[in-house]
Formats: sequence, structure tokens, C-alpha cells
Amino acid sequence: MEYVYAAMLLHKAGQKVEEGSLTKVLDAAGVKADPARAKALVAALEGVNIDEAIKSAAQMQVAAAPAAAAPADDSAKKAEEARQKEEDSKKGEQQAAAGLSALFG
Repeated sequence: MEYVYAAMLLHKAGQKVEEGSLTKVLDAAGVKADPARAKALVAALEGVNIDEAIKSAAQMQVAAAPAAAAPADDSAKKAEEARQKEEDSKKGEQQAAAGLSALFG
């Protein structure tokens, strides 16, 4: 992730994302830069509109947030509790069966 952050920092500062500048940013942050990873990131970003990619990612997060924050209604809670009780009951039965099988070798 450090490499991506460094590339975003360079882009935001109006600098070209190149291996040398990426390595300098990482070194300044105290990260030992791997030349192969820097080269791979620069190659992967070639032809990518970083501003559009950031905007697209932000829109995806905003769209996903309401679905994640939606409160569960009472029927969903009751169904989850019933499912949990059923699983607990099955586990108890399995443990009892395992104990009985130990008696018969």
C-alpha cells in the first residue's frame, strides 16, 4: 500500500509518477523501496487517469455505505436468533453423539 500512497502523493503534488520519484518518496517515509515493485506500479499506472480512478472509487464507497449502515428490523433479528439457537442445538447433539461413539470404540 505504501507504493500506492506514494504514487497518489506524487500525483496530488502535480509530479509525474516515475520510478525514481516514487523511490524518493518511499525513502523519505522510511520505507526501503523495492525497485521491482516501483517499476511494476509505474507500469500498471501507465495510461490510467488517476483522478477518474479516485472519483470512481469514492462513488463506490458512497453507494455501498447506506447498505452497510441499514439497521436490521425485528424479524431479521428474530430469524438470526432462531438460526443461532438451532446451530447451538445441533452442536450439542453432535457432541453427545461423539461421546456415545467413544463408549463403543
